[in-house]
Amino acid sequence: MSDLAAALGHYGVGLVFVNVLLTQLGAPLPAVPVMIVAGAVAAGGHMSGWQAFAVAVIASSIADALWYAAGRRYGHRVLAALCRMSLSPASCVRQTERVFLRYGLGTVVIAKFVPGLATITPPLAGAIGLRPATFLVFNAVGAALWAGGSLLAGWLLADQIDAAIAWMAHMGGYAIAVLALLLAVYMSVKWFERHRFLAQLRAARIAVAELHAMIEGGEQPLILDVRSAAALGVDRGRIPRAVLIDPDAPDAALGDLPRDRDIIVYCS
Repeated sequence: MSDLAAALGHYGVGLVFVNVLLTQLGAPLPAVPVMIVAGAVAAGGHMSGWQAFAVAVIASSIADALWYAAGRRYGHRVLAALCRMSLSPASCVRQTERVFLRYGLGTVVIAKFVPGLATITPPLAGAIGLRPATFLVFNAVGAALWAGGSLLAGWLLADQIDAAIAWMAHMGGYAIAVLALLLAVYMSVKWFERHRFLAQLRAARIAVAELHAMIEGGEQPLILDVRSAAALGVDRGRIPRAVLIDPDAPDAALGDLPRDRDIIVYCS
């Protein structure tokens, strides 16, 4: 049995609680693999599966409630901060908003199963004004499905997991080196994409004061408001004479834009 499995068997549900809590708070920790291994350890009788399930749901609910409260208090500023830490800043909030608007409360339930949604969904739910009781209930259902599914997968695949652990132990440092290399390549590609996006964004940015000076100076820039419906529902302020563009269907409006005016685009 690997060090991870041995630690789970020795320290029990406490390690599961800490791992899930930190992961849901945003730490880059492997929550799902730990839960799957925990299921395999429980299948071998080395720890209680029900206790692991309970603490995972509690830890997840605590972390999500904190993110929800932050979103409710600070709105899209929390989402912007999360996106600055994200490896995909161009789309991390926009994709979550699109899914939320399409599936509603179902998004809270499925968020933990979709990469990128787990951390963004709770503060987004708070930012758009979802009622606390409603969020906590649906979030608990999602946490229960996620924790139960991960533990059940480990329980059913206990023999295969033991074999995989034994193979990695036999390979020793080679297996760890390969996994580390793959992770490094993935992180490098995502970092490059992030750096290129932010560089393009900085090159094309105009400050609020500059836009105000243009308007006061008699220029007539065309201002496009491309905020999502979720953002508009929270922040009702708009720049005067800005043209509202649906970011999900921009073609109809963008086809008739004049070519002889500066075009300023702003979003959330």
